[in-house]
Amino acid sequence: MTQKKQINLALQGGGAHGAFTWGVLDRLLEEEELDICAISGTSAGALNGAALKAGMINGGRQGARDNLDWLWEQVAGAPDLSIAKWMTPMEPAAISKVLENSLPVAMAEAWTRMVSPYDYGPFYKNPLADIVARFDYTHVCDDDKPQLLVCATRVRNGKIRVFQGAEIGPDALMASACLPTVFKAIEIDDATTGRREAFWDGGYTGNPALFPLFAKDLPDDIVIININPLERDEIPTTPQQIQNRINEISFNSSLLRELRAIEFVQRMLDDGQLKSEQKSRVRVHMIADDKLMSQLSVATKTVPNAGLILQLKEAGRAAADTFLTGHIDDIGKRSTIDLKEMFS
Repeated sequence: MTQKKQINLALQGGGAHGAFTWGVLDRLLEEEELDICAISGTSAGALNGAALKAGMINGGRQGARDNLDWLWEQVAGAPDLSIAKWMTPMEPAAISKVLENSLPVAMAEAWTRMVSPYDYGPFYKNPLADIVARFDYTHVCDDDKPQLLVCATRVRNGKIRVFQGAEIGPDALMASACLPTVFKAIEIDDATTGRREAFWDGGYTGNPALFPLFAKDLPDDIVIININPLERDEIPTTPQQIQNRINEISFNSSLLRELRAIEFVQRMLDDGQLKSEQKSRVRVHMIADDKLMSQLSVATKTVPNAGLILQLKEAGRAAADTFLTGHIDDIGKRSTIDLKEMFS
């Protein structure tokens, strides 16, 4: 019997762009050779991770795929996403332009700059509340693998908070996806500080957090599913482009810091300054489609479009297939991204 290749998944947040991650996971779950041991997720990544785990515990790989399908049908507001193929035949870049330049999106963006979500009074409602309330938390919090880690940012001190096990409930998932200009902070009794704490989106401090995946009982291979472009060649000049690039840089910064730390430790291992008994050699892989994501914007993150969501899923499946074709044999042996070159 062939031994399975064990991996940890690191799932970025990025609003509706998380549908790309849905596609990646859908393809990875088809690969019987892979064994997903742990998932660290932020925002949309946390929702994807919770859906995958609950479905996996309840119905195996197909159960995980079905539960992810259900999640994104809820996000898209479409009972059958296959209809979206005919609803929106536009290319992703065209959808992004239409949304960016639409009056409702412009008004909504201006509104969030002038009005706090705390000003809505009885009219306030977090749109994720109805979705996360329907997760099966008996399965989400199950002790069986994959282990699930959900990242949020503690407002009071700006530190990352990683929820796991029985700590993960609707509030933890909403906290991980809580954009402070759009949603009220999620308040949770925090066992680590002994007080009631307010939380914002985990993307500010860990998008996603990699350090919880360094545990000795977890494999050394981390597959990052990246949905925020690391590079853009063009200089942003319009207000929308500038705001979009600020958003991408800020939500990639924590990930880049952790990758730089991994590169530093690996360099010390190579130079003999550290022994392998002191630090393990983490193998890092990444699945992304920067070319596609560079055509999108903050507008397509915040306004779910059923047609685009379906296109992102297919793009995620294609990116995962490319990774598996070229690199599945590297898992357990070597990293497939050159961290030294990334930071040179």
